[in-house]
Amino acid sequence: MTDATTRGTDAVEAPPAAARVPKRRAMASSSRLLCVVLCLLRHLAASHAASRDTVTPGSPLTANETLVSGGDGNFAMGFFTPPGANSTYLGVWYNKVSLRTVVWVANREAPIAGAVGDNPGATLSVSAGGTLAIAAGNRTVVWSVQPAARLASPAARILDNGNLVLSDGAGGAVAWEGFDYPTDTMLPEMKIGIDYVKRKNRTLTSWKSPSDPSPGPVAMVMDTNGDPQVFIWNGGEKVWRSGPWDGVQFTGVPDTATYSGFTFSFINNAQEVTYSFQVHNASIISHLGVVSTGNYGLLQRSTWVEAAGTWNLYWYAPKDQCDAVSPCGPNGVCDTNNLPVCSCLRGFTPKTPAAWALRDGRDGCVRSTPLDCRNGTDGFARVRHAKVPDTERAVVDMSLATLDQCRAACLRNCSCTAYASANVSAGGRGIGDGTGCVMWTTGLTDLRVYPDFGQDLYVRLAAADLELASKSRRARTIIAVGASVSALVFLLAVAGLLVWSRRKRLGSTAGKHNVQ
Repeated sequence: MTDATTRGTDAVEAPPAAARVPKRRAMASSSRLLCVVLCLLRHLAASHAASRDTVTPGSPLTANETLVSGGDGNFAMGFFTPPGANSTYLGVWYNKVSLRTVVWVANREAPIAGAVGDNPGATLSVSAGGTLAIAAGNRTVVWSVQPAARLASPAARILDNGNLVLSDGAGGAVAWEGFDYPTDTMLPEMKIGIDYVKRKNRTLTSWKSPSDPSPGPVAMVMDTNGDPQVFIWNGGEKVWRSGPWDGVQFTGVPDTATYSGFTFSFINNAQEVTYSFQVHNASIISHLGVVSTGNYGLLQRSTWVEAAGTWNLYWYAPKDQCDAVSPCGPNGVCDTNNLPVCSCLRGFTPKTPAAWALRDGRDGCVRSTPLDCRNGTDGFARVRHAKVPDTERAVVDMSLATLDQCRAACLRNCSCTAYASANVSAGGRGIGDGTGCVMWTTGLTDLRVYPDFGQDLYVRLAAADLELASKSRRARTIIAVGASVSALVFLLAVAGLLVWSRRKRLGSTAGKHNVQ
C-alpha cells in the first residue's frame, strides 16, 4: 500500500524527463534575468549615490562615498589620505583632472587618525538644526560648523566652482561657505582679502608638507594699510610684495598684461578689500596656490594640460632678486637688466658706500641735496615702468582728478617724497594722467623697474639735483649731437675720397687709350 501510494504520488507529481527540461531552462532564464535586473538596480543606485552633490539630515557622506558638483561636475568632495600620511581628511578636488589635486581641506588641523581605508565609519553630516560636522567611526566629532541661527531645512552642497556651502533649503540663503576659509589654493570666483561685513580675513596658507595639510609657514595676505597690496610671508619674514592695484593690475605683477582668457578684479570700498579672478574659457583649469617648498617661487599659478596629464607652471613669485622685498633699500631702485641690479635714484647716493661696493644694497641711498620746500624750488624726476614703492604708509586721495593736481598736493606737503596716479586705467597702463593720487611721505622702499608696463613714479628732488640732471641731459644731448655730426662729416669725407679716387682711376684709363 505504501508502495502504491508512493508510485501514485510519483505518477501525479513527477512528469517525464523530457517534459522537465523546458521547465528547468525557464527557471534558469528567470534567475539570470533576475540577476541582471538586480545588477542594474545596484548600478543605478551606485550611480545615483556617486552623482549626488548634497548632504542632508539623515543622508550623510560616508568614507567610501564621493559627492560630485552639479552642473558640469567640475569638483568632487570626499575623504582622502595624502600620500605618505596616516590621517584622514575631508577635501575638495578637481573631478575632471586625472591627477588628484586637492584644493580645499575642511579639517586640516583636526584629522581623523589612520588612513581613509581604516576609517569606514567616518562621516560628514548635517544635523536637523544645521550643524555641519565631521566625525570618526566612534562618533567623535573632529570638526564642526554651527550656523548663527537654526536652519529649518539645512543642506550642505558642493558647488560647481568648488565652494562647499551650508544653506537653508535648496535655494535658501547661505549660512556658511568654504570660500570664506580658503586653505592653500585660490580658485576662480574665490576672493582673497578682507570682508568687513562678514568680518573675514581670507588668506592662503601653504600645507606644512605634501603629506600634511596643516597650516605651513607660507601665507598670502592682503595688507590694507595705506594703499592695499598683497604680501607673501614665509614665517615672520615678508618675502614678496605685489605692489598696489593701479586700476589695471598689481604694479608688481606686470605679467598679467599678457594673460589671455583671464579677468582680474580688485574691490576697495567700505564693505571689502578683495582680489579675485575669472577664467572665461571653461576648458582652462587654473588656480593660484602657495607652497612651502619648491624651486619655482612660493606663490604659483598653474594650468592643467590634459595632453601631458600634468600641471603647467604659468607664473610664479618670487622669481628674481628684484622680487625680494627691498633688496636695494630706501631710495634704491632694482633693475634686473642692469649690473649690478641696484642703483640709487637720481639725486641720491649710497648710504654705506663700502657695503654698496660689495653689492649689498640693503642700507639704500640718501639725498645728495636737502629739499627746500619753503622756498618752493623743489621739483620732480620721473621714473618710468615702475613697481611703485611700498604703500603701507602712503596716503591715497581719490578726489584728485589729474596728475597736475597730484603734483600740486605733493608740493604743498613738505613731507611728500613722491607721487603717482592711483588709477591708471584711463591713462593707459601708467602712461597719462589717470585718476586719484598716491603720495609717499617716507623713504621709497622696494622700488623696481621693468622694461615695459609698470607705472610712472614722480620722485621729489631739490632744484640743484634737477639742474644737475638737466645739465647732464643737455651734455648728453650735445655729446650725442656732436658725435652724430662728426660721424656724418666722416662719412661724407670718406664718400668724397672714394668719388675722387674713382674719377682719378677713370682719368688714367682714358689717357692710356688716347696714347694707343
